[in-house]
Amino acid sequence: MKKILIGIVAVALLGFAFTVKSNNDTTSIKTKKVATTVGINFFHGTWEEALDKAKEEDKLIFLDAYASWCGPCKRMARTTFMNKSVGDFYNKNFINFKMDMEKHPQGRRLSQKFHLRAYPSLYFVNSKEEVSHKIVGGLSVSQILQLGKEALATK
Repeated sequence: MKKILIGIVAVALLGFAFTVKSNNDTTSIKTKKVATTVGINFFHGTWEEALDKAKEEDKLIFLDAYASWCGPCKRMARTTFMNKSVGDFYNKNFINFKMDMEKHPQGRRLSQKFHLRAYPSLYFVNSKEEVSHKIVGGLSVSQILQLGKEALATK
């Protein structure tokens, strides 16, 4: 009886150990793959570094001005910004920057400077921190591609 109980416990522990390891490995692989291959790649430096990069590369900054509680902002992050054609176009033509305007250190200053009134607000900003093009509201894939083309034409 004692041998049977020890055997059952050993099998259960081995099964649990392999299950946990397998799930963690699969999750990390999926996360890495999605983060590097789909949609808009947003810049991970500071706002000042984004301005410098825009000047260096002679590009506009695409600024997704959002708030954590904003439903249309969340929907765009899950759908429009994750679209491959949107990512290809925006990654090639802009320095992309996401900013929670209520929590980011520069959020309040830029909200006032850019006259932010609603979320999401999408801005195209040059390296001198001047808005060249903007729109308010959630956009579909075709709408955001058209917006990007218009922003490039006004550069």
